[in-house]
Amino acid sequence: MSPLLVTRTLPEDATDAALRADVLRGLTVQPKWLPPKWFYDARGSELFEQITELPEYYPTRAEREILATRSGEIAAASGARTLIELGSGSSEKTRYLLEALAPSAYVPVDVSESALTQAGQALVEDHPDLEVHALIADFTAPLTLPATPGPRLLAFLGGTIGNLLPDERAKFLFSVRSLLAPGDGLLLGTDLVKDERVLVRAYDDAAGVTAAFNKNVLAVVDRELGADFDPDAFDHVALWDPEQEWIEMRLRSRVAQTVKVPALDLAVDFAAGEELRTEVSAKFRNDGVSAELAVAGLELTHWWTDAEGRFALSLSVVR
Repeated sequence: MSPLLVTRTLPEDATDAALRADVLRGLTVQPKWLPPKWFYDARGSELFEQITELPEYYPTRAEREILATRSGEIAAASGARTLIELGSGSSEKTRYLLEALAPSAYVPVDVSESALTQAGQALVEDHPDLEVHALIADFTAPLTLPATPGPRLLAFLGGTIGNLLPDERAKFLFSVRSLLAPGDGLLLGTDLVKDERVLVRAYDDAAGVTAAFNKNVLAVVDRELGADFDPDAFDHVALWDPEQEWIEMRLRSRVAQTVKVPALDLAVDFAAGEELRTEVSAKFRNDGVSAELAVAGLELTHWWTDAEGRFALSLSVVR
């Protein structure tokens, strides 16, 4: 059995420092905002898993359908001997690619050491010849990848790129391009523009699971920074912005209130009805994805969607 190697490139205190910086920056500007990565503590991850099973939330099922039916084509088109995955989490969907590619090496990248270790141990048991070199790292920061056989396929799944604003996406794609050599490829998951009602329902489900997920960011700030947010004093809001072609999730203050964040020596005033943005989830079209990739020096060569055309996986290569 091949060993599982785990390398930490993220300092032990990096998460706490990043949370402090984000909360201080986001709560002292207008309009106020918090980045969506802070949804995902243990409770938030559990809630998101529930969201993926909701009838309204199609992206996970749609992407899994593509991977289940098209991984053989992806493998043939990429010819990859190494699979790199950013934000790998449980690596559950990745198994379709590993079966089809049969690569020599897999490099999962995630901020969660426990998720990397648990997923990596399961993979080396199921794939005895697979070298798994996990990186504890933040994929939004500069990365140094281990030496592995080429060609390499870098996967960024789940539509997560939609959580980045346009300038952040451009910076991210340039950083991805810098990691790849000629012949390497990027497999990118993107949720597609569709009927507004379908989109809003996906982020505002009838059971209220997404509302609980959205409010969980307040619980994280309370626990980690000693804040006194009352999640019940905020309403979950999901809106479609047709000009930007993205969904915005927000938390709307029900009353005028002041929230204290002792760890930052900060008091934050909210007016009644004032909104705190917690997530942007951009939706894409083929030509837009192709253009953004081209600016970063990547050429889109293949485009796969689920049967209903809701979600896309695209392969782009470095020439």
